[in-house]
Amino acid sequence: MRKEQSLIFIVDDNAAFSKSLSRLLLSMGFVVEAFRSAEDFLLRKPYKGPCCLLLDVCMPGLTGPDLQKKLAERNIPIQIIFLTAHGDVSTGVSAMKKGAEDFLLKSVEEDQLLEAIEKALNKDVEFKKQLAEQKSIKDIISSLSLREHEVLRWIITGLLNKQIAYEMVITERTVKFHRRHIMQKLKVNSVAELILFAQKAGISPLQEGSKA
Repeated sequence: MRKEQSLIFIVDDNAAFSKSLSRLLLSMGFVVEAFRSAEDFLLRKPYKGPCCLLLDVCMPGLTGPDLQKKLAERNIPIQIIFLTAHGDVSTGVSAMKKGAEDFLLKSVEEDQLLEAIEKALNKDVEFKKQLAEQKSIKDIISSLSLREHEVLRWIITGLLNKQIAYEMVITERTVKFHRRHIMQKLKVNSVAELILFAQKAGISPLQEGSKA
């Protein structure tokens, strides 16, 4: 991962600490954006590239945990590393249970902080890659007609063409026609690939005697 493409957000009301942390991260090659409050950060459009958030716990207005909750409510996924001046076990445990990447003291060693940041960025890259793949799959699935979608759900049950034809009350030739078009549209070469594709798209197989 190229650090100059990775954006580190800092949300901390302590101006001196935020400035010192920004300088450290800039010296490491990262791009940094600092905010004095959670409210200011929420006005910023989500960043599409690799990023993570270094977040203070105790702040006027919205606290760090409050911001974590707001981001979850708005469905804005971002890897969060909490930085606090005073260790609070219960707050730390709660933050981690809600998806925070790490919970560190502000006196953390540079190497440990860098390790946490790199881990968070790697997770963010992987997560966004998965989101892009899911979107691509949904776009392809949307290109199927209603009949093709129904045939697809029968194919992934493992039934033969003649069995699918019986269930759908159509000819076996029509099933073969739709199967060929489905394979072409989804760019797969086997039923095994088709089943994997359907699983990623959240498409469930039908049962004999049921309707789509």
